[in-house]
Amino acid sequence: MLEYSYPLFRPPAEADNIIIQATYGCSYNNCTFCSMYKTKSFEVRAIEDVFRDVDTLAYSYPDARRVFLADGDALALDTDYLLKLLSYLKHSFVKLGRVSLYASAQNILNKSSKELEELKKNGLNLIYYGVETGSDTVLKKITKGVNQSEIIESLNKASDAGLKISATVILGMGGTKYSDEHIKESSEIINATRVNYLSTLQLGLEEDAKEKFYKHFDDFEMLSDTQLLQEQKKFIELLNPTNKIIFRSNHASNALHLAGNLPREKGRLIEELDHALSVGEMAFVPRVFRGF
Repeated sequence: MLEYSYPLFRPPAEADNIIIQATYGCSYNNCTFCSMYKTKSFEVRAIEDVFRDVDTLAYSYPDARRVFLADGDALALDTDYLLKLLSYLKHSFVKLGRVSLYASAQNILNKSSKELEELKKNGLNLIYYGVETGSDTVLKKITKGVNQSEIIESLNKASDAGLKISATVILGMGGTKYSDEHIKESSEIINATRVNYLSTLQLGLEEDAKEKFYKHFDDFEMLSDTQLLQEQKKFIELLNPTNKIIFRSNHASNALHLAGNLPREKGRLIEELDHALSVGEMAFVPRVFRGF
């Protein structure tokens, strides 16, 4: 019987898919707003143990078509390891059509373009990438470990290799003081790259993250739901992608759920936001139904 190491996280889109833990924890694990892997140390699992998990899951779900590689950023694994795992997955799940994982700017920049192309050729299709913010000021305050130019470079490097990208921006990450800067410079990242999927969620801080977060971001003030939706509107207004982007704001944290294709449905999304802002809290998702 397969036993996962908890806590275990995956993107909402991977809820019904096979999850394989190739690593435990996050190789960086220093973002002040994130509590996901604070109880874990980063560890690369022995590939033989991972193969056994694959065997167990392939026996139970032989027709599975999608696999997500956990934990926090499996792209931190050596390319040889990933290639062996991708080959084993393809052999084990005969109908396999997609393999995805979390990735960071550091992961991508640490690999050569040839390595990324080889991973794509051997079955890695999609990466989930937390942009969070495009503001260098805010990136430094949340100790993200990269700047805006490195985020743009890494995203373009991944898409040039043929990898699809699902990117996330966090509304409210700049607080009230840096709100305009956060939104403007986050939109610049999306406009300068070719992400395939884009989602926004609202900032939420778990109790165990607050002390470290406020230590580095001592002038932070949380935005209200109304201010967050005003940020959402500004963000969409500033987006002028060169490719089609599937946009969602349906994370459990969001005060308003939106869905559409950019740039085609940009006007409709703004109209929905204008309506919600004019109605006020009655149009928002009740807080009792929200989570992080």
